[in-house]
Amino acid sequence: MRLCPKISVYDKYIFTQVLLATVVAILLFTVVWIAPEMLLNTIKKTLEGQYTVKTAVLVLFYELPKILGKAFPVGLLLGSLFTFDKLSKDSELTIFRAVGLSFFRILAPVLVLGVIVTGLCFVTCDRLIPMASAKLNAINDRHPTTQYIYTQKDENNAPKLAVIISGYRDDIMHDVIVLDFSSKKYSDVHQLSNIYSAQTAKYLKDRWQLNDIKAYGINSDGIFTDIARIKSMDILEGVDAKNAYTLMTYSTKKEREITNRDMHSYIKLLKKECLDEEYRYMLNKYLQRFFHPFVCILLAIMGTLLGFSKPREQKLIGFTIAIGSIFVYYITLPFFDLLAEKGVLPPLVTAAFPPVAFLICVIAFYKSKDL
Repeated sequence: MRLCPKISVYDKYIFTQVLLATVVAILLFTVVWIAPEMLLNTIKKTLEGQYTVKTAVLVLFYELPKILGKAFPVGLLLGSLFTFDKLSKDSELTIFRAVGLSFFRILAPVLVLGVIVTGLCFVTCDRLIPMASAKLNAINDRHPTTQYIYTQKDENNAPKLAVIISGYRDDIMHDVIVLDFSSKKYSDVHQLSNIYSAQTAKYLKDRWQLNDIKAYGINSDGIFTDIARIKSMDILEGVDAKNAYTLMTYSTKKEREITNRDMHSYIKLLKKECLDEEYRYMLNKYLQRFFHPFVCILLAIMGTLLGFSKPREQKLIGFTIAIGSIFVYYITLPFFDLLAEKGVLPPLVTAAFPPVAFLICVIAFYKSKDL
C-alpha cells in the first residue's frame, strides 16, 4: 500500500511551473525591496569612500537574508496564483478536472513546494538572518550605545545593587554607575549606602571589574559623607556576573539577530530575573519562529484557490485579494506583539492567532469557491 500518490507527469509539470513563477516573484520582490533606499545608501557610501566596491557588494549580500524572510511567503503566494490563473485562462485546469483530478490532487505538488519553502523560511530566520546581521554590524562597526540597567536582587526580591551602563564594546563597558543599596528600607524607598562611578568596567567571566572609580559614601540620612578614589573593585560575582552580561548583550539586539537556541536561553533567563514584559515579548517572538513559517503553506493554498478563476474573470481581483491578505497579515503582527508584551493575551495565543485566523480564512474561501 502506497503512503503517498505516485509522482506523475502532472505533478512534475505543476511543481516546475509554480517553482519558476515563485522564483521570479521572489527576485522581483527582492529587487523592489532593495532598490529604493538600501541600494542608494550603499552607492552613496561607496562614492564617499566609506565602502570599497567589495564591501558594498558584501553589504548588499548580507542584507538579502532579511529580505528573503518575507520574500519566500510572498513569492510562493504570487507564484502559485500566477501559475493557476494562467492554467485557468488556458483551460488546462478544466482538462485536469475532466480526467478525474480532484482539487486536493491538483494541489498536492503545490503543497510539496510549500513544505520546502517553509523549511527555507525557518532556516533563514533561525540561522541566516542572525549570521548576516552580525556580519553587517562588523562591517559598519556598529556597537550598542543604548543605556542598560541591571538590578541585582536578594531572596526577598529587594534590590541589592543596580548597575547602569552607558555603552559597551565586547567585554568592555564604559561610564558605569553602581548604586549599592543598604539593607534598611523606609516606606517604599530603599536606602543607598554607596554610589560608585567608574570610567570603565570589564567582564571577566566570573565577575565584573570596575576601574578608575569615584566612591561616594552616603549616611542613613541620604547625605554624602565622603568621596574616595579607588583604582579597581569587583562586583557581580559568579552566576550574577554571567546573567547580567547575557541580559545586557541580548537586550541591545533585535530579535531577528538571535538564533532560536540563544533566544530560548535568553527567555529562560528573563523569566528567572522576573523581567515580565521582555519575557512575554521574546517568548511571543520565539513561538512565532515556529508558527509563522507554516503560513507559506497557507499562502500556497490561497494562491491556488485564487488562481481557480473563470476564463473571463479579471486577473486583477485575485492579485488584489492576495496583496491585501499579505498586507493585513504583516500589519497586524506588531499589534499582537504588543498584546503579548503587556500581558493582555498569553504569548502562545498571540503567536498562534494570526496563522490560525489565516487558516480559517483559507477554509472559508475554499468553501465559497465550491470546488
